[in-house]
Amino acid sequence: QVQLVESGGGLVQAGGSLRLSCAGLGRTFSTYAMGWFRQAPGKEREFVAAINWSGDDTRYADSVKGRFTISRDNGKNTVYLQMNSLKPEDTAVYYCAKGIYSSNYVGESRYDYWGQGTQVTVSS
Repeated sequence: QVQLVESGGGLVQAGGSLRLSCAGLGRTFSTYAMGWFRQAPGKEREFVAAINWSGDDTRYADSVKGRFTISRDNGKNTVYLQMNSLKPEDTAVYYCAKGIYSSNYVGESRYDYWGQGTQVTVSS
């Protein structure tokens, strides 16, 4: 059974930092791209960041560029999202997802397995 388990969410003040982790269980994800998405209350889920299978190609939403960093450790079957300079508008449930392909993509249709999500709340 394939499973993605996110952790690291919580409550933080504006300007603070959090590091999210996403562990893959049940199979290796080292040959697939991985992505992070988020969904704020009353809004649709949106792309945050993606990384290709080897970790040398990343892409970010404009709203997080320069503040968030996606990385991966294939030996641990884990992908990370380092979030710095957090803003109240970053408040959302954050989801990690496994890509269908090795290259990273923005669209949700390019991802086939999703985690349960972890809540990030940024207070002003």
